[in-house]
Amino acid sequence: MSKLNGKVAVVTGGNSGIGYASAKELKSQGANVVITGRNKKKVQSAAETLGVHGIVADVANISEIESLVDEVQKKFDKVDILFVNAGIFQPAPVGNISEEMFDHQMGINFKGAVFTTEKFLPILNDGASIINLSSVNAYTGMPNTAVYAASKAALNSYTRTAATELAPRKIRVNSVNPGPVTTPIFEKIGMEEEQLKGFAEAMQNRIPLKRFGAPEDIAKLVGFLASDDAAFITGSEYNIDGGININPLLG
Repeated sequence: MSKLNGKVAVVTGGNSGIGYASAKELKSQGANVVITGRNKKKVQSAAETLGVHGIVADVANISEIESLVDEVQKKFDKVDILFVNAGIFQPAPVGNISEEMFDHQMGINFKGAVFTTEKFLPILNDGASIINLSSVNAYTGMPNTAVYAASKAALNSYTRTAATELAPRKIRVNSVNPGPVTTPIFEKIGMEEEQLKGFAEAMQNRIPLKRFGAPEDIAKLVGFLASDDAAFITGSEYNIDGGININPLLG
């Protein structure tokens, strides 16, 4: 599979989980891939393992996004694929949401995503593909996810408008809405191992296909949306969730 030969792809948050799997998929299809992340050691390690270019950048910091764009431009000139993947998940119930937690999640999941696109636009080729990583949580009303869900709903709304405005340049903008996926993000939310196990079992029982997604499942969809096979697709959202969003009360 070499559908992306000669293409340049940037994957934010590409040192683990869905970003890592997607970088691997894009490279396997022939793309020159750049991954980014906040942790220098993890970015370097992932880049070496994948055989891609790694750049340290925190998308919550606009100046770091600008520096990222400058470095990518110096190395590759133009970009064909932008996977806006970097994000965080901090659960909290309504009534216990702190301003710091709100600002942190919105700052990375929405503001960071928007300005990643804004700053990369000048070096995107006409006909480029922008893929935003969202979540089915934008629609599920799942407890403890109010701010996270709102950040992803905002991103989906932005995706639709951006798709309309960038259509004259033939730049396609789409969202991917994963359901539960086995990624390191769950290890960072502060649950004990037994709590995580119980949460995972309860969630899995609600998924019609009776399993969590794998990062590679999402990566295949990202690879499709990045390619010319998706040349007539823009402003769309793809749920990739084992069916949980069509039957959220199953269990």
